[in-house]
Amino acid sequence: MGFSVRDLQKTFRKRGVGQVIVVTGFLVVLAVIFQVLNNNFLGPRNIQNLLRQIAPFIIVGIAQSYVLITGNIDLSIGSVLGMSCMISATLMTHTVPPVIAALIALAACLVIGIANGFLVAQFKLPPFIATLGTMTIARGIAQISNGSRNTRAIDSSENYKLISGEAADSLRSQVEAFKNFFYYHKIGFLFSTIIVALVLWVIFNFILTSTKTGRHLYAVGSNVEAAKMSGISVLKVTLVAYVVSALCSGVVGLIQTAQSGTGDMSAGNTYELYAVAASVIGGVSTLGGQGLLVGTIVGAAIWSTLSNGLSLANVPIAIQNITVGIIVIISVLSDVIIRQRNK
Repeated sequence: MGFSVRDLQKTFRKRGVGQVIVVTGFLVVLAVIFQVLNNNFLGPRNIQNLLRQIAPFIIVGIAQSYVLITGNIDLSIGSVLGMSCMISATLMTHTVPPVIAALIALAACLVIGIANGFLVAQFKLPPFIATLGTMTIARGIAQISNGSRNTRAIDSSENYKLISGEAADSLRSQVEAFKNFFYYHKIGFLFSTIIVALVLWVIFNFILTSTKTGRHLYAVGSNVEAAKMSGISVLKVTLVAYVVSALCSGVVGLIQTAQSGTGDMSAGNTYELYAVAASVIGGVSTLGGQGLLVGTIVGAAIWSTLSNGLSLANVPIAIQNITVGIIVIISVLSDVIIRQRNK
């Protein structure tokens, strides 16, 4: 049986495959342009650093993609990230073992995710308003976690004054292991940050593409009323999306803690923008029901490549922001136009 042009077009439209191919081509063109402008752009050292820069954008892109696929949006991502950073760092400066501190921080993030899911699906609040509220709450929690000030270094000697030398040495080694696991350690060519991002991507991409939960996420985003009639629990699906978003945001908060070695109350500012950019540039529809996490990786790579390449070319940060903003608008506009044509 032959494969017609119409079949090919249908395949490209399916869940954003076409846009993934287009933006991947755009990424290649960008890389070539920046390599021409600066011979060091595709050098091993810059590629290594670029991959480490991309990692947090991939993770928050996953977060926003899950929510966008259900036809909603999450504005609380950056604040949840900051809350995770501050809670984990504050606990570690009070001699709480890093594993426990990280779990407590992630648990707090999950509470925000669950609250978002219930507010949107159960109480029918517009997702923009619901997550705007939880964004403010999470930022407030981040600010009061350490008495409205940034924490000292999580490996500062001040943290261990009240415990014995042996216990202090044990905690120091655990904090060092935490920093290495989330940011500084390398396995071959790759820093641990990108490995964490890729592991999360594999897990959540499998859920999205190969499980009933993934099919339900797309179904709710495509037509919520039809999904209800099919017996799909919109509340459960929405909760899954927002919990995944909160969990991924929390992980990036831990990465921020490991990277800086402190808790920063402003951590995560503007990450909502990064999350939306990685998602929509990669082909995830803002109208719901369409998008692939492969595209989210490409979207995150485009964002980081533009930032890195324009910086190497000494382009002012304001021009960088304008450029990325234009690309986000074009991505969303093209999605809307394509949707209207396919109706």
